[in-house]
Amino acid sequence: MRRTTDAAPAPEGAAAVAAAPRDRTRTTGRARTGARTALPPSGHRRGPRPRGGWTPWLYLAPALVVLGGLLVYPVYQLGLISFLEYTQAQVSGGEPSRFRGLANYTDLFADDQFGQVLLATVGFAAACVAGTLAVGCALAVLLTRVRAVPRLALLLAALGAWATPTITGSTVWLFLFDPDFGPVNRLLGLGDFSWTYGRYSAFLLVLLEVVWCSFPFVMITVYAGIRAVPGEVLEAAALDGASQWRIWRSVLAPMLRPILGIVTVQSVIWDFKVFTQIYVMTGGGGIAGQNLVLNVYAYQKAFASSQYSLGSAIGVVMLLLLLAVTLGYLRLLRRQGEEL
Repeated sequence: MRRTTDAAPAPEGAAAVAAAPRDRTRTTGRARTGARTALPPSGHRRGPRPRGGWTPWLYLAPALVVLGGLLVYPVYQLGLISFLEYTQAQVSGGEPSRFRGLANYTDLFADDQFGQVLLATVGFAAACVAGTLAVGCALAVLLTRVRAVPRLALLLAALGAWATPTITGSTVWLFLFDPDFGPVNRLLGLGDFSWTYGRYSAFLLVLLEVVWCSFPFVMITVYAGIRAVPGEVLEAAALDGASQWRIWRSVLAPMLRPILGIVTVQSVIWDFKVFTQIYVMTGGGGIAGQNLVLNVYAYQKAFASSQYSLGSAIGVVMLLLLLAVTLGYLRLLRRQGEEL
């Protein structure tokens, strides 16, 4: 007798069970295939294309026109006059201008006074930049250590020095150090000592005034950079026993290197072309020109002696020196891996 069971529909169930994995495999395969076809090949991925074309330049056109009129054209005229014979006779129209080529530069570099003034300018500017950076960075660190009220008072005082016109600040400093009525000589017990009579004392007096009116820019800029440094980094350095000077030298200064580069280049440009402070505080360059810098020297050549071509040549030399210093410093920072 044949043995029968109720498992007759089993083939259909088994077929359904057996077919189910195949269906899932096909579905998964289609999903994976769809996912692969949805993503572009890595070799053909393209970044966002620049849009606008000439539109950004149209927005910049008014500013470029203004800069061209205020900067490019004067520099062009400065360079042109430096190659001409251009004195009071040519200005008044009595004689035509005559092309001299490099003769003005040859005369300039053959002048012993120009070499002395150039060395004095470089040394004076370097001292001003060093003093400005030292005072500005020290006060920036101090701002992070004091409470709100002293911080506000220091910021207001610095902004007051920054907002003071140069000629006003120079006149006030002359009064403070006046040998007869100034309070500084009385406090120091110097009697009737004249700060503007000696060469180095006059340079020191001007240096103090330049640092006083320049440090607020460095202080505020560096303070903003310090506030952007994560507090955990400074706390970790303090917990490791690092002193404030060590924290500045090993932690803050490397992190603030781009900002320090900007303020250094800006200070070099400002201090290298100092004019008002020297002219006002030393009476146009000191006794027998002992406190001359390039800007005052160019002014004397161009306007006091009516040698406009020599004054223009001095201006071109100053421009080239500042460009060389700025580009060299930026190149040094880029070699060190900094982004500017």
